[in-house]
Amino acid sequence: MHGPASPGWLLVALCAATGAYCLLRMRSSVEEQRRAAGGEALMGFGMAAMAVPPAVFTPPAWTWPAYAAVFGTAALRALWAARVSACHLHHLVGAGAMVYMAAAMAVSPAPAHAHEHGGAGVPLLTGVLLLYFAGYVLVSGVRLLPVAGTGTSAVAWSDRPEVVRACRLSMGIGMLAMLLTM
Repeated sequence: MHGPASPGWLLVALCAATGAYCLLRMRSSVEEQRRAAGGEALMGFGMAAMAVPPAVFTPPAWTWPAYAAVFGTAALRALWAARVSACHLHHLVGAGAMVYMAAAMAVSPAPAHAHEHGGAGVPLLTGVLLLYFAGYVLVSGVRLLPVAGTGTSAVAWSDRPEVVRACRLSMGIGMLAMLLTM
């Protein structure tokens, strides 16, 4: 993404840590957790790789179509899984957003010339995605608020719902940051 280096590294760290946590969730004894965690790990690591500041590493031109293909496959998998559970629709939107950003990066000018030619992407689609992820972040943040009278149960730390929600919230925030820098 075309942004300053310091926030870019913070985004890389956030997304990589989220991806690593999702990999740990893949060892869960809860089958649904394992299924969702794989796609979320892919999303976290993909977002981390995409957020590396261009001053440090400028990926070769073939990288962006490869990202689009990988996340297009993830979107198809999420679409297939959405037949059974509507919660996979969010994964579909996230994977679609990654395909969109990869396609926009493939056709965008080099970061040094970005200010001369304008931003990448379709402004209407970028705006719709920004609204979706802003709403998702707000709803996810509210879900993290503690509810009176709820105690902790004997659940493995990788299966704790509040940690999973915080993980998804951080990826939503990361997606917002990446869309804003387009």
